[in-house]
Amino acid sequence: MSRAADDLPDPPRSSPPPARRLLLKGALAASALAATTPAVAHAAAPADSAAPADGPKAAAPYVNPLVRNRADPHITRHTDGFYYFTATAPEYDRIVLRRSRTLNGLGSAAESVIWRAHPTGDMGAHIWAPEMHRVAGKWYVYFAAAPAEDVWAIRIWVLENAHPDPLRGTWVEKGRIRTAWETFSLDATTFTHRGTRYLSWAQHEPGMDNNTAIWLSEMADPWTLTGPQIRLSTPEYAWERIGFRVNEGPYVIQRNGRVFMTYSASATDANYCMGLLTAPADSDLMDTASWSKSPVPVFTSNDTTRQYGPGHSCFTVAEDGRSDVLVYHARQYKEIDGDPLNDPNRHTRVQTLRWKPDGTPDFGIPVADGTGTTSGTGGVT
Repeated sequence: MSRAADDLPDPPRSSPPPARRLLLKGALAASALAATTPAVAHAAAPADSAAPADGPKAAAPYVNPLVRNRADPHITRHTDGFYYFTATAPEYDRIVLRRSRTLNGLGSAAESVIWRAHPTGDMGAHIWAPEMHRVAGKWYVYFAAAPAEDVWAIRIWVLENAHPDPLRGTWVEKGRIRTAWETFSLDATTFTHRGTRYLSWAQHEPGMDNNTAIWLSEMADPWTLTGPQIRLSTPEYAWERIGFRVNEGPYVIQRNGRVFMTYSASATDANYCMGLLTAPADSDLMDTASWSKSPVPVFTSNDTTRQYGPGHSCFTVAEDGRSDVLVYHARQYKEIDGDPLNDPNRHTRVQTLRWKPDGTPDFGIPVADGTGTTSGTGGVT
């Protein structure tokens, strides 16, 4: 998610919430899809609560879009063998959760609302980019939200659930993650490296000529930062500064002796794309000198496959337990009427992530709609 520089860091308090046409357009899109896609139920928990059979399973060809009208997707495969899915709902008013034994199954899985925006005050507007992580035996959701009365004063918040099943138990509001400045901040993700837990996120730095940069800090607990916070990347290249000057949506995958961090850049239209930061696995991640940045985007819109604005990625693993899978959102068209944030048709997508001989990720291109596993060049087989 992103906003224009003149909205930051002190946006006007009169900024309106997403236009009502968002809801109308989303409803029309849902009606049009009803004839061709399974209905999504809203339930306290899916009925298939039994753990899957032991042993790896062959991955079925992926069906894209995987989940329609869900942006900023996050999919994690837990030790219980289930995939858990959450994402931004286009109304920006709730946090949803699905689970399935298979990736494809997430598309038709029952969707539960595990938390709703407050009617007034903090966490009342712009509920964006939730991620659910298992930390020290509890579930945590990191998400962005703003006060209902100041909808661009977006900050990072945390929910906690101590129940082993995240679709049961109680989600407790643990409060806001306090960063160095009271500025626009969002898109938090957490990971561990060599026994230390980190938080990475996007935030506007006072005095900087950008919307957001990517930041990193160690954590004292799942909702508290400790020590310094360092800037890993700011939008410096032309492809990171189209429309908005944005670096956001960081996510980490650790493979082949390196720590790879993807992030998204530019406006949330067809210019949205992904960049890549890399650090050696044996380096000090809190030393900015450990990180290198690709001077070119690694994942971009494609006219051949008709996928536009791919970004806000995460990674999971296929049913075989070995093959890496790239998760992201994209639109099926380039032209957008009005603000891209008011267009609900960013759909969750998945494709196989390949690896180059030098051990770096090969993202290929966003694959076309339909059924198929993906090649390193983005083709369908």
